[in-house]
Amino acid sequence: MPRPFRFAVNLTAAATDEDWRAKCRRAEELGYDVILVPDHLGKIAPFPALVAAAEVTERPRLGTFVLNAGFWNPTLLAREVATVDALTGGRLELGLGTGYVQSEHDRAGLPFGPAGERVDHLRRTVEELERLLASPDHVPQPVQRPRVPLLIGGIGNRMLKLSAEHADIAAFTGATLVPGDTTGKLIPTTAEQLDERVARYRRLAEGRKEPAELNLLVQMVVVTDDREAVATPFLHRVPDLTLQQALDLPIMLIGTAEEIVAQVLAQRERYGFTYLTVLEASMEAFAPVMTALQG
Repeated sequence: MPRPFRFAVNLTAAATDEDWRAKCRRAEELGYDVILVPDHLGKIAPFPALVAAAEVTERPRLGTFVLNAGFWNPTLLAREVATVDALTGGRLELGLGTGYVQSEHDRAGLPFGPAGERVDHLRRTVEELERLLASPDHVPQPVQRPRVPLLIGGIGNRMLKLSAEHADIAAFTGATLVPGDTTGKLIPTTAEQLDERVARYRRLAEGRKEPAELNLLVQMVVVTDDREAVATPFLHRVPDLTLQQALDLPIMLIGTAEEIVAQVLAQRERYGFTYLTVLEASMEAFAPVMTALQG
């Protein structure tokens, strides 16, 4: 039996106090299982935002999607994680990644090493967090035991290995960084490329005691009767793909509500994705699809 679906919305836009709380309440009303916050300069700070979200909601889990490990010292991060888990009543899910936007590091005056160095730092961060938060001597103590659920996001070979070894949730971005770009511009991963990435992860995760939840970040949700008309303007961003290949991209959900439901079910069968994250811009559009899938 496949896992039941879970659905998250990544709230990416900065907001005033009341607007932020209203967005979080709306996400709960629509039925989202998780409210997520990114970790980018120019966006709302993740941990205060999650505590505020907890104050106005009761049911959703609350998570980072994902923290840029390059911004964080592991010891200080352990304090933040334990505190937020306590202040949210044990609702925190910690998402971590290497960071991929060099310009943000430049603005913050922080080093942005090669990909290998950033993965090394992420591994050290994960291992140190596990050690610190498992210790009965750590102050403060998190609520959740044996630990706060850990999501790791990335699809490179070493990231997949790290996810297979440590993550409760393996998050697939469905996109890769444009070579040489410093602003975080991404190229979509094709359906066939994602097949290979998921298959590699599964091989690396064969020895796990418990299988991880598999997550996919969906970049676009459009409910429409004319899939081709919506997808055609997108083709300039993926000039190597045909229209049909663009429509088949796992990160794009375009069609009637019934067609999108069918696509999500097919992707669960093909890849094993049972935890989907949509961006804030798609929160309302995805809601009827989510309701159908939850039913």
